[in-house]
Amino acid sequence: MTKIQEYVENILQPKLQGDGGWIEFVSFENGILTVIFRGECSKCLILDRCVAWIESEIKRDLKKDLKVNAIRRKPYFQEV
Repeated sequence: MTKIQEYVENILQPKLQGDGGWIEFVSFENGILTVIFRGECSKCLILDRCVAWIESEIKRDLKKDLKVNAIRRKPYFQEV
């Protein structure tokens, strides 16, 4: 598990869960962090602000300059 993945799962995920959202780590390659947003995040109208916040949090805490590729997905039970 990479530092980026640990950060997404242990730091960012709990913060987003507090608002009914969910974030899943997919990959980190060539400076691009790909994540899936579920729950309330999947229908959020200001997801771009959250993406910018994630980029700034990682830059501040992990000293990594990256871009986030956000994928929206419905909750598991709605994908059937």
